[in-house]
Amino acid sequence: QVQLVESGGGLVQPGGSLRLSCAASGFPLDRYAIGWFRQAPGKEREAVSCISNSDGRTYYADSVKGRFTISRDNAKNTVYLQMNSLKPEDTAVYYCGAATRCYDRPDYWGQGTQVTVSS
Repeated sequence: QVQLVESGGGLVQPGGSLRLSCAASGFPLDRYAIGWFRQAPGKEREAVSCISNSDGRTYYADSVKGRFTISRDNAKNTVYLQMNSLKPEDTAVYYCGAATRCYDRPDYWGQGTQVTVSS
């Protein structure tokens, strides 16, 4: 069964850090570009970051550049999103998606993990 499972979300104070994980089962993650997306209440889902499967190139939305880092561990079939200097506006449900190329529509989605940044 093809599945993506996110974990690592939670409640954190402004300025804090979290590391999200996106674990794949049923298919090799290294055959796909993996993107992180987020959706805040009342807003559309937006792309946050992506890591290519072909050359490992990474991409970031301007709003997270310099604060978030995406990485992949193919041996563990997992992609990570390290989030530092978190702001209240980062509060959202975070999803990972597997696509042929970065910013293509994902073929597979995870169920999401909630990140709340609040004092």
